[in-house]
Amino acid sequence: MFNQYFGRNVGMLGYGNMRMPKVDGGLDVALACSMIDTFLESGCSYFDTCYTYEESEVMLGKALVKRHPREQYMINTKLSFWYVDSAEDMQKQFDESRRRLCTEYLDFYFLHSLNAELKEKADKYDAWSFIQGLKERGMATHVGLSFHDTPELLDEILTDHPEMELVLLQINYLDWENPKVQSRRLYETARKHGIPISIMEPCKGGWLSSETSDAGKILKAANPEVSVSSWAFRFLAELEGVMTILSGMGTLEEVKDNINTLRNFTPLSDEERRLIKEAVEIINSVPSSPCTDCRYCMPHCPEGIFIPAGLNLYNQYQIHKNIDSVRHMFFMSGTVSSSPRDCTKCGACVKACPQNIDIPDYLEKLTTLALTED
Repeated sequence: MFNQYFGRNVGMLGYGNMRMPKVDGGLDVALACSMIDTFLESGCSYFDTCYTYEESEVMLGKALVKRHPREQYMINTKLSFWYVDSAEDMQKQFDESRRRLCTEYLDFYFLHSLNAELKEKADKYDAWSFIQGLKERGMATHVGLSFHDTPELLDEILTDHPEMELVLLQINYLDWENPKVQSRRLYETARKHGIPISIMEPCKGGWLSSETSDAGKILKAANPEVSVSSWAFRFLAELEGVMTILSGMGTLEEVKDNINTLRNFTPLSDEERRLIKEAVEIINSVPSSPCTDCRYCMPHCPEGIFIPAGLNLYNQYQIHKNIDSVRHMFFMSGTVSSSPRDCTKCGACVKACPQNIDIPDYLEKLTTLALTED
């Protein structure tokens, strides 16, 4: 369950803080404290957040930094180029992240969600020298990047910037051979450069955790004593060069389950690998959107549409075919945000989406479903 990286005993389970626990519409600080305490008590220590996740940084400041000795854990946050329009903006963003997190320094500081477009911004403002300067001044102990693009671009970046010490990649068994995500080839590229890997989306935003989906039922039937999520973590734990697997845990039960899976890790058998392949084939046969609820699209929608909710509603229909539920939730959506039918197809969301989803097309399909008479 533990690896030796950067001179520290790093727990293979990392705490992804994209999705914070909520109660009555606000942050559930008490639950977050309990989850973080359980995580630390297991010996795990790596926390991942981002400037984009304002609530996450603030919560970690309250529930982690102010409550535990600083040497007990490592924090990674990221420089988001969507909010950078000058070299000065980078320092402002870094300082704001430190303020939210209540810390003087970051253990890791990443360039966030790099793709071809955002790499151009990183080059324009020389973000590479900026984060290296933070390291030289002791404000960031290690530097790296999170990445959403082709293996060829990753190879170019790591060749040009060997100072990068850690790379965060989307890897899971569903995306391993996916021609768009190319998890396997991205992993192999990082391994070629000898750079340690942190993994995001191990369960693809909950897709690989469902026990009620057709794919989930197959895995649950094969081993009723373990969670469906545990299959995803075991698939990843066998990969060499992986420092930590980030899990966006939202409940105490999920924290305990993930700890238990990796603490008592057993490699997948040939039969279990066959079942995972079968589960992938079933999931890929459903015409659904690959949304992971990362919400990177949300700040860019001029109409204020709650895009992930719309895509999730579309996916739920494809799985369960309950049109009445779709119509109810579709019309309810207009009471808390703009309706999916307000989409103008401007494409701003598509540029921000790490999965390169044609979001306007899915929102149009959802609108057609909801408004078409039986």
